[in-house]
Amino acid sequence: MNSTLLSNLLRFYEEDPDDPFNVYALAIEYTKSDPEKAAQFFDILLNKHPDYLPTYYHAGSFFATKEEMEKAEEIYRKGVALALLQKNNKAHQELQRAFNSFLDEMDD
Repeated sequence: MNSTLLSNLLRFYEEDPDDPFNVYALAIEYTKSDPEKAAQFFDILLNKHPDYLPTYYHAGSFFATKEEMEKAEEIYRKGVALALLQKNNKAHQELQRAFNSFLDEMDD
């Protein structure tokens, strides 16, 4: 793990914990080294910044990888709905594809 990157991201978060991008960046970085911390930061995003659309693709995938299937499914569903609400067609298509793939894996 790039400790300089992580320390910079932590500093940005400490300076502005209400900026969803700072939380998002930490969640993504922690997926590489500390899944427990990644889960904490994804949960912060989902609870405190539910309109931050980029969260849903990565959080859905992350929790599916952790085999928290109900949580992953709920995240994907909310993300697909949010993308439609925000009229973000590209994100909607990406989330729908990821969700469909997730559902296909569940059926196997």
